[in-house]
Amino acid sequence: MIVSRKVPPSEYASGETPTKTVALKRLQSSDEHQTAAKRPTLAGGQNASYPSITSTPSKVDRVLHIIALRRAEDITTMRNSKSYDYQSNNIAHLLNNRMLYTDFGTQVRRRLHASPPFIQRLEQDCILKGHEGCVNCLEWSSDGRILASGSDDFQLILWNPFKQKRLQTIHTKHLGNMFSVKFLPKSNDSLIATAAADKTIMLFDINSSSPYESLFKCQCHGSRVKRLATAPDSPFIFWSAGEDGCVLQLDHREKHVCRSPSNSVSLINLTAYIDPNAEAKCIAVNPIRTEYIAVGANDPYARIYDRRMLKTFSSSLNGKGLNRAWIKNGDIPKECVTYYCPGHISKNNSKRIEHESRAITYLTFNATGTELLVNMGAEHIYIYDLYNAEQPVFLNLPEFKAPPTPPPSSNETDSSDTTTTTSKDQQQQSAASHNRRKLPEQIEEYKKWGNEFLENEKYYLAIRTYSDAIRLASFASPVLYLNRATAYMRRQWFGDIYAALRDCHTALRLDPYYVKAHFRLARSLLELGRPQDADECLKELIRRFPSYANNHGVLMLNKDIKENRQTTPSHQQQQQQSAVADLLARGEMSDEEFYWRCKAKDYKERFVGHCNTTTDIKEANYFGYDGQYIVAGSDDGNFFIWERKSGNIHSIYKADSAIVNCVLPHPELCLMATSGIDHDIKIWTPMKDDDKPNYVDPLGRCVEENQMKMKTDPFAINNRATFCWNG
Repeated sequence: MIVSRKVPPSEYASGETPTKTVALKRLQSSDEHQTAAKRPTLAGGQNASYPSITSTPSKVDRVLHIIALRRAEDITTMRNSKSYDYQSNNIAHLLNNRMLYTDFGTQVRRRLHASPPFIQRLEQDCILKGHEGCVNCLEWSSDGRILASGSDDFQLILWNPFKQKRLQTIHTKHLGNMFSVKFLPKSNDSLIATAAADKTIMLFDINSSSPYESLFKCQCHGSRVKRLATAPDSPFIFWSAGEDGCVLQLDHREKHVCRSPSNSVSLINLTAYIDPNAEAKCIAVNPIRTEYIAVGANDPYARIYDRRMLKTFSSSLNGKGLNRAWIKNGDIPKECVTYYCPGHISKNNSKRIEHESRAITYLTFNATGTELLVNMGAEHIYIYDLYNAEQPVFLNLPEFKAPPTPPPSSNETDSSDTTTTTSKDQQQQSAASHNRRKLPEQIEEYKKWGNEFLENEKYYLAIRTYSDAIRLASFASPVLYLNRATAYMRRQWFGDIYAALRDCHTALRLDPYYVKAHFRLARSLLELGRPQDADECLKELIRRFPSYANNHGVLMLNKDIKENRQTTPSHQQQQQQSAVADLLARGEMSDEEFYWRCKAKDYKERFVGHCNTTTDIKEANYFGYDGQYIVAGSDDGNFFIWERKSGNIHSIYKADSAIVNCVLPHPELCLMATSGIDHDIKIWTPMKDDDKPNYVDPLGRCVEENQMKMKTDPFAINNRATFCWNG
């Protein structure tokens, strides 16, 4: 077993630039954003005043974002004559600096929010009991003093977790499981909105004389309401996503009459573009650019809409089977929305809608509004870079020039699984790799351990070790990326082959003369069902490195490609299969939906290890002021913490007897609240004792067992989740 080197806090702190989320919040103008959706637009819905990240990011859009960050810095500087930016943890220094710097407390809290020593000592602190059903939703107040929870018992409970005390219980008039609770911003944390399976949204004033009576009630959704969303600059407007495929924009100042022709609360209707079975599962609002709304549905595509280009319409028009002719009236302009989806899923787009087991159960933006974190059911967790994301690239070989003259000896350090080579092959490979930088001794040791795991078929540990080496290395090594690609191709969890392809591309960008990277790229293309691309890649390998034309591995791969292309169904067979599939399919999506899916952009990072198949309310969140960690629950009753830098699992904790759905970090402190099937809430914080009774070894069988469950019918799993279905 390998124990990763513990990196001192100083190494984590160096080189990291804290973001300016708090200052940015002061920058936002509530008047501008509250009226943004109602501003006049040009023909086709295009707004003349604003750039949009839902279309291809422009230089203007990036500049605006930088200006916003710098303006926020200026505001902070004006308010604080001295800015605290020291990284010392010395007690004497901290006490002295506390007297000198006006922003001392804020900066230290940010630095220690997810400090590695704190994360290392995380354990269960207390259990909050009071609900009589599964706890499906949690929400912190703006100041982090109050925790709100909603449950299958229809109760909304407010807690003080620091005193382990229940502050208030509101017996709502919901008649179905509660799925979402939200504090409305700028309301002094007194207004709370709730959504439930009874198709109802309610708004409560917890400080009123009759807190049980709702101030606002909406029943415009035609099915269960799964999520609510708020914007930090909008105290009166909030949004909802329901399984009727609709997204509503509600203003509690306005008199609301459900399904009235004049209410104009509907913003998006997915059923008009996909089919009557489309469902909106989750929703989030960009905290910086609040005109952008992310929507997750019962498919693997995350959508980001620019609501400035959307026109609200009456909820009376909603309903299953909305007439598609309505689309032609210009409901959603094509440039108004951008889709995001992992390349291995979006690679085979078809207008035919088939049964899809993958669904987005939760999504959220990072604090600076530049990334989108997505938890995908029956799959993994993904991060999309909103300003730099591109469409998936399957075959794009770098420019190739004649290799330089080799030195007398070579230092090829890659673990090979292809073939043996002739002396001429070795000379050519030596020429191609002679200028590769030698790995430092520590990184070389990591690579050696990774190779041993690979040879012993411990692929999860091999990938983990190579990822640690990539993170710790002072320079990018093509060998490490290609070795990790080999481990991915052998492990073959969901998305592993595509992850291997991405690593092959990275290795080739670092070293265009890397023969084995060409070979494994061709193999990964074949396994992704792209034999034509694989054939083209292999031919290019032979053209660039002629001595490999008769290499045994190359000949065998060429044979596999030919056999695959020969067994590809003929056009007539494809038509027959298509006719059968049409009978089983749900129908065809609209031209607009097909266009958006074909333009879907690829992910930036992937996090694997948990299991998300049994419920469709499983969350994932950033942890730490700079989002240094990712946290999420799992079907095995655990919650997971991943390191952003390496993508590896940092730690796992047992937090429920069956399923953990909610993992909600505190906005400022190193503290988390979790809930799931159990009728309680667990609070986690750094503890002084070394005893960790709920800790689960991330190197154990837990992770691999989760991946086996991902391929199992959830209805066949015999556990409590079968009898407490929240999806």
